This record gives sequence, structure tokens and C-alpha cells, in this order.
Amino acid sequence: MGAYAGRFVVFEGPDGSGKSTQFRRLVGAMGAAGVACTAVREPGGTHVGEAVRGVLLDNAHAGMSVRCEMLLYMASRAELVEREIVPALRAGRVVLADRYVPSTIAYQGAAGGLPVADIAAVARAATTGLMPDLVLLFDIDADRAAARLSPLLDRMESKGRAFHRKVRDGYLRQAEADPRRFALIDAAEPEEAVWRAVLGALRERIEELPAVGPLVRRVPPQG
Repeated sequence: MGAYAGRFVVFEGPDGSGKSTQFRRLVGAMGAAGVACTAVREPGGTHVGEAVRGVLLDNAHAGMSVRCEMLLYMASRAELVEREIVPALRAGRVVLADRYVPSTIAYQGAAGGLPVADIAAVARAATTGLMPDLVLLFDIDADRAAARLSPLLDRMESKGRAFHRKVRDGYLRQAEADPRRFALIDAAEPEEAVWRAVLGALRERIEELPAVGPLVRRVPPQG
């Protein structure tokens, strides 16, 4: 990441982990603190990406192959990296992303059965090798996560608990393999405790994320 003035922080976790709630909260807190922040989500975040998102999450496409699924996610990601993420990083902004490559490795790799090496090769082409400075991984077991999900599930959320257990395992293997990049957050805790853990994880990485450190200090720990 030395090529860019900004910093790139990714929120990851299984469906029902509450990561998107914490993502929105940090985006709001950074905005209130005057932090130059760009927030993006996957799939989506661009005109092309939102069209791809509609295809991926539509229950009408329940029979889509895992390989097709993976390639569509990567197509959306390629557009997002080129159009939104890299320009923001070049401008010195903090980029917060709700999902990135670790999601594809967990969902289409660990749970879907695609070789991780295949996913990694496509990811390098789609993202030009762009890696996040920090991945906040919201960890929760599949049973607790399922209890949080709406009965109106999208195509990915409705795949069943066995699938989502594999997703969780896929995430944990990534965190174990790259502990300097991943920070594990106990997402089973109450929302306020999780919020404090998010800020704590960012503060712990202040030396590794020099552009974020002074900014996080200005974000209040509550509210």
C-alpha cells in the first residue's frame, strides 16, 4: 500500500455477524469527526457493480454455478477498485469497504468448493493486487448468526447453516494465515461492546496505519 497516501480498511464476516451495522456506524463517526472517508460496499458501489449485485442476490438465480458467482463478484470488484477505491486512496482518503476479496475466498472457496488458488489468481487480475491495510473480521457462529437474519433472505443468505459454518471456517483460516492484516472481532457481543472493539482494533494498528491513527483518536468511543 506504500504507493498510495490513503489507507484501506475492510469489514468482513458471515451474514448475520453485524458487520454492516458497525461499518455504517464507523462511516458516520468518521464523517462527524471530519475524516476524509470514502465508503463502498460489495457487490456494488458503481453503476455496473449495482447491476451485478442485482443478479447475484436475486433468488431467481438460485441455480447459478459457483464459478459464475465468483467471476461476477470479481467483475463488480474490478470496476469498484478502478473507479472508486484507487482514486480515493490516491487522494489520501481512508477507504472503508463492506466486503472485499476475503469474502470470495470464504464463500465461493471454503464453502463453495472452488480452489483458493484459482480465486487468488482472478483476484490479482481484478484488483491489480490491491490489498487492504486492515481487515476487521466479525466472527460469530452460524447458529447465532442465523437467529439474526431476516426471514426475507437473499440468495446468498438462504444457503443454510452448514454452508455458513464453512464460510466462517474459511474466514478464520485466512485470519490465522495473515494475523498482521486481520483483526478478529467477537461479533456475538452486544453492539456497544463490538463498537468499542472496532475502535480498539483500529487504535492497536495506529503505527501500522499512520494515516488512520490521528483520525481515529478524534472518533468518540460512544455514540
